[in-house]
Amino acid sequence: MFQTAAYSGTKTEQYSLVNKQLEALLAGETNQIANLSNASALLGQFLPRINWAGFYLNDGKELVLGPFQGLPACVRIPFGKGVCGTAAAERKTMRIEDVHAFPGHIACDAASRSEIVVPLMKNGELLGVLDIDSPETNRFDEEDEKGLVHFAETLVRFL
Repeated sequence: MFQTAAYSGTKTEQYSLVNKQLEALLAGETNQIANLSNASALLGQFLPRINWAGFYLNDGKELVLGPFQGLPACVRIPFGKGVCGTAAAERKTMRIEDVHAFPGHIACDAASRSEIVVPLMKNGELLGVLDIDSPETNRFDEEDEKGLVHFAETLVRFL
């Protein structure tokens, strides 16, 4: 049974622990929706000072809303539009200090000020993106990026 826990130690140690928890949650489960749901719930309780954590999935034409934690969100995002669509089109992680300074930012939640988006890649194919928003500017640093890229790589093994 999973219980909410306070994370301690360095940020690197905390990300290491959350990745171990992710592996334990997903071990033996093959359903993509179940795994994405548990991954977003885990991030929602792990990351302080965020207002949205979830996934947009590649349907072959655009990104479509997947499992998430937070307020209702935009359902469809074209490739190349907003932070999520740009990260998907360029197949690269995007860490945005101030979303209002990002050209073409799509404001699904008006409270969001910073964002990090990590593409979910498997065998060279884009499955979707991990998207995390915060109501604080410059919420995500290099350690968060490194930890969330590793989280995404771990998750993809179970998709």
